[in-house]
Amino acid sequence: MGNGMNKILPGLYIGNFRDAKDNKQLNDNNITHIVAVHDNAKKIIEDKEYLCILASDSPDQDLTKYFPQVIKFIHKARLEGGSVLVHCLAGVSRSVTLTAAYIMTVTDLGWRDSLNAIRGARSVANPNFGFQKQLQNYENEHLEEERKKLKAMFPTNPFNDEEECRINLHCFQEYIMTGTLPSRSNDLYPLPHRAYQGQVKKEELKKSQLEKVDNSISRSLHRHNRVRRKHAIGKLVDKIDASISEI
Repeated sequence: MGNGMNKILPGLYIGNFRDAKDNKQLNDNNITHIVAVHDNAKKIIEDKEYLCILASDSPDQDLTKYFPQVIKFIHKARLEGGSVLVHCLAGVSRSVTLTAAYIMTVTDLGWRDSLNAIRGARSVANPNFGFQKQLQNYENEHLEEERKKLKAMFPTNPFNDEEECRINLHCFQEYIMTGTLPSRSNDLYPLPHRAYQGQVKKEELKKSQLEKVDNSISRSLHRHNRVRRKHAIGKLVDKIDASISEI
């Protein structure tokens, strides 16, 4: 969270509250528009165009109602050649949720792939359970309609966002397997749709199984140590009894 804003797509970044006040980062990344989403969201830098959303990082907070205006704001800014920073306080939950909704709407990706594409560029991305549920509901109930609306408003889409997301998904796969995000480079070939998921599921299953084995070993050691302690206490009691009998 303290390593600066991350580029998710060309012209789209996620960061935290500190990043949103860092003029060097804003200038280095050519940020022209800012989506601020937190409890006290307000315009901070005069020469940036803002969309401020007052919202808490609570599973009960409804972010879905803001999706359409955020999606329109981001897409319009990018089409006009601008760059958008989406930030909350930590750059982990609220900002990630809004960005995932945007990615879902401008690509054919579902909510899980969109979220993992973000994680491929920003490993700390982790919306709370309520927000993830809202993304799932958005996919099931509103996504097709919102895609049609966006296409009607902006018929031309010059971006290769889905290809960019495939690269991010490749990075996420590497992160799952190694624990380290690889650097983005031009030689990363976009994976076919959902191609990464099989390996990711295998790695998640392996991790789950290892955790079960580790817990089992810990319980066994705990029982073994209890037996050893009981045996040691027994021997000590025997020694004490023997000493007493010699007196």
